[in-house]
Amino acid sequence: MRSGPFLTPFGARARRYSDAEPPRNELRSERGAVTIFAIVALVFAGALMLGIARLGHAANDKARAESAADASALAAAGVLARGGSAVDASNAAAETAASNDARFDQCECTGSKPTVTVRVGDATARAGAEVRFECFADPDHC
Repeated sequence: MRSGPFLTPFGARARRYSDAEPPRNELRSERGAVTIFAIVALVFAGALMLGIARLGHAANDKARAESAADASALAAAGVLARGGSAVDASNAAAETAASNDARFDQCECTGSKPTVTVRVGDATARAGAEVRFECFADPDHC
């Protein structure tokens, strides 16, 4: 309930309000504050969800690249174990990478330890395999 105007210590007129009814200008100044907070919270939540989705996509690409690199290195090692050339081993690695939806970058297919590098999306993986000729003679000890 409102009472009449009264004088402040400095002589200015002021209104007195009861505790039950806040002044109208205070109500107007806080109107919409929750809406702004909700919008900011939604924008933040959206940005967080996009970041998590991007992180999950990158982890998936990395796992696929590692699998494709492993398979390609084993294919190159298989060709070298059968007496194939480095070019044949590199071609086998490239073919295996393509069948795993990966982009073949390079193969160091000389000697008995081929190393293959492939890409899936932004992820790069490198894997190696070893050709052990003694395993053909005595497979129980390998």
